[in-house]
Amino acid sequence: MRETRIEQQLCHAVHEQGGIAIKLASPSYAGLPDRMVLLPGGHIGFVEVKAPGKKPRALQVKRLEYLSRLGFRTFVLDAPEKIGGMIDEILAP
Repeated sequence: MRETRIEQQLCHAVHEQGGIAIKLASPSYAGLPDRMVLLPGGHIGFVEVKAPGKKPRALQVKRLEYLSRLGFRTFVLDAPEKIGGMIDEILAP
């Protein structure tokens, strides 16, 4: 399965929960996660989407760790089966 397909499934699942999955891109700040997931109730998560078996680059890992230290939930998503659990984690108090 391609990364693009997993990303589409993520966006659909987030939309089904009443949220949005915003695509992140910043020419001046490389390595940002692919999506910022905003769910009802002010729940936020950052998701780096990868094709199955692929790993984030070193800079991507660094950015995810930094966001995590700031208190945000961060994820590497490489399989559509993980989407439901990830959304549940973002929604958890």
